Amino acid sequence: MKVKSKPSFTVISPGMLTTIQDCGRFRQAHLGITTGGAADNNAFMCANQLLKNSEDAPALEINFGGLQLIANSATTIAITGAQAPISINGEVKANWQCHHLNKNDKLDIGFATSGCRIYLAVSGGFIVPSQFGSTSTVIREKLGGFDGGAIKTGQILPIGQTEKIPLNKINSHYIPKYSNQLNLRVITGYQISSFSRQQVNKFFASEYQVSSQSDRMGYRLTGPKITSEISSMYSEGICQGAIQIPPDGQPIVLANDRQTIGGYPKLGSVLSIDLNNLMQSPQGTKIHFEPISIHCAHTLLHLAKAKLTNVPLIQGMS
Repeated sequence: MKVKSKPSFTVISPGMLTTIQDCGRFRQAHLGITTGGAADNNAFMCANQLLKNSEDAPALEINFGGLQLIANSATTIAITGAQAPISINGEVKANWQCHHLNKNDKLDIGFATSGCRIYLAVSGGFIVPSQFGSTSTVIREKLGGFDGGAIKTGQILPIGQTEKIPLNKINSHYIPKYSNQLNLRVITGYQISSFSRQQVNKFFASEYQVSSQSDRMGYRLTGPKITSEISSMYSEGICQGAIQIPPDGQPIVLANDRQTIGGYPKLGSVLSIDLNNLMQSPQGTKIHFEPISIHCAHTLLHLAKAKLTNVPLIQGMS
């Protein structure tokens, strides 16, 4: 009797760096375990919305592109995030929408031309064991995904369901435009008092650039040097988006795979919805910072959540 194979993909080429991500690993910082999760949470959640998946369904985060997969069963996928050439069996396809795959179809995602992180979700999600409440891969901690590492050539990626569903796509008005110039809103923290007014004003009036030393752990910026009156301090917990000022005076915006504690003074934290755009920014992107109040931040987050929850999908054929 022939045994029916389980629904899956086979990896032909994993690209530069592809990992399994979900919304992140929470309430584990006391163990020294960081959050992880999709770097661009907006694009990640839109991919799952297109497929009517749960918002936390595991998906692939493809850094810069270069992914090639073979479908071992019929299914439906959704691709969002950075703009990149996409094809199925050589036929060009669009981003920010669903596509059907038949058994033995070849999916090819080229290298990003705008933005730098692409999200591939599949109907029913990728089937991955959960560790500490999440499937998100943090390579530094060897947690999540498959064996805590990046996707490899020849790997089999199990998937949830094979039914073909409607080919939804995101309304073009809701598709973000990834720019080489960003304005990041900042909620200032209590340690801002350790910086002189001159240094604070210089920080918010200056232009910075994304350096080559930027990844899922943090974005190192280059620009005018900022100095603090604190020469040393006890290490303390660090939130996502925190802006650290190390001894060289060049700001670091900490991201998903950050360490859980740190001992550098912090000016504040980047608003999470702006952090999504920063994590889509390649080297050389120009950055400006703008201070906002915590009350303004709460309002912006509520509005963004309402917008994301009610993104209108254009219905396609099943």
